[in-house]
Amino acid sequence: MFARANDDIVIEFQDVHKRLGRTPVLTGMSIQIRRGETMVIIGRSGIGKTVTLKHMVGLLPPDRGRVIVDGEDITDMEPDELERVRRKFGVLFQSGGLLNSLTVGENVALPLTEHGVFTQEDIARVLGPEAAVGEKRPRRLTEDEIARLVREKLAMVDLHYIEEKTPDQLSGGMRKRVGLARALILHPEILLYDEPTAGLDPISTGQINETILAMKEKVQNLTSIVVTHDMPSAFTVADRIAMLDEGRIVKIGRSEDFLVTEDEQVRKFVLGPYKEETTTEEMFGEPYDFDFGEFAHGG
Repeated sequence: MFARANDDIVIEFQDVHKRLGRTPVLTGMSIQIRRGETMVIIGRSGIGKTVTLKHMVGLLPPDRGRVIVDGEDITDMEPDELERVRRKFGVLFQSGGLLNSLTVGENVALPLTEHGVFTQEDIARVLGPEAAVGEKRPRRLTEDEIARLVREKLAMVDLHYIEEKTPDQLSGGMRKRVGLARALILHPEILLYDEPTAGLDPISTGQINETILAMKEKVQNLTSIVVTHDMPSAFTVADRIAMLDEGRIVKIGRSEDFLVTEDEQVRKFVLGPYKEETTTEEMFGEPYDFDFGEFAHGG
């Protein structure tokens, strides 16, 4: 089912409500996410950020309201049509989601093998238009094609020659980047990041932030949605930030808007332990290039 056309909006929630058991999680959530932007959704742990991601890919249906993806209303979509829409997405799971029984290469290749048969359109998207020339029948990818794609996607996240390693041989940050390579393997239009810096040390966190920023440069028109409660990371990667609280978006805007807000609820979450000492008018310099601790203490 097609909704109203708006080429600039790739995902839209319209007054979405959702209960899990007796607990209300989303209570009128509305948001529009623009094509090609990095939208960061912030909020306390357990507030409904991951539930929001599950609605985007149709894993959870809303109790009320509509979810629009790339102009199509997926709210009541049939399973086969929903599966087609899901192919627009890549997902980086909070834990990385790697299988320890498989090598790194096998983990990254998993979506290709699970996809099975590729149409000419699929081949053009994943391997490039030239590879689809002369393809008349759907087919599986060859081992050489799969190996090349695995190498390419690992290189995109600055990992090389690790295909034969197993996940338990990698650091936490490397596992997250392998998970991202897997999320990229089917050339998605939309990337979902579920708490991408959770559990990482500062160096690995910085690497993940740099990787998210690099994807924007390497993949044309890629739309990224990041859910996190890591505010320094949010300020680093976001084009816009949306704060989720009590089941709805309570503020949306650029990083600067959050740092100069007079809304005490937003300030309390964004500034955390620094809030008493912060003068927000003085603390924000260049967007996405600052030391959060310095700014929070007035620079």
